[in-house]
Amino acid sequence: MIKHDDFLNFIKSRRSAKRLRLRPIPVEIVEDILAVATSAPSAHNAQPWRFIVITDQNLKLRLAEAMAQAWQVDLLKDGLSSEEVEKIINTSIERTMNASVLIIVCLTMDDMNKYSDERRKRAEYLMAVQSVSAAIQNLLLAVHANGLGACWRCAPLFCKDCVSKILEVPKNFDPQALIEIGGHTERLKMPTRKPLKDIFRYNGWGFN
Repeated sequence: MIKHDDFLNFIKSRRSAKRLRLRPIPVEIVEDILAVATSAPSAHNAQPWRFIVITDQNLKLRLAEAMAQAWQVDLLKDGLSSEEVEKIINTSIERTMNASVLIIVCLTMDDMNKYSDERRKRAEYLMAVQSVSAAIQNLLLAVHANGLGACWRCAPLFCKDCVSKILEVPKNFDPQALIEIGGHTERLKMPTRKPLKDIFRYNGWGFN
């Protein structure tokens, strides 16, 4: 049995690895990681997550370039220069191509509750988002347990159409995240965290 402190320290030792290196990752490990992801809790046990695993370099490049083109449009609208935009998107493409495995995490409302009013529809969708997020956290911990690095990127939220087109994503799947997985290239430090005293209160926010 894992010791209490060891388990908590393991969770806290996970880092987002933006610089990855290509290395072979056996399909058995990928599937084990996904199995851990799907052990997460979900609203109504609906398990509204779906995963698209990408290992083909040509497909990775097509996806990375299409997402970069969509991002380029937004960055230019934000007033960045062409030179700045080119540097940003080239770095993004390089990051993606250095990952051994990409996982596109999607959300489906197929098995979630159905309501006629907008208030409950929105709440139900947010419950599905929370469920998918819980699966992603499990996935990241499973990657960490296998001695690999990973980074959770939300880029698909900004270019769902191009992601869906390239990967032939079913219309009832909503792309939520891109998880890049690969070998570590550096020892990562703990990023700054807000002090606990600033982020929680007992018995309501007005009580100290």
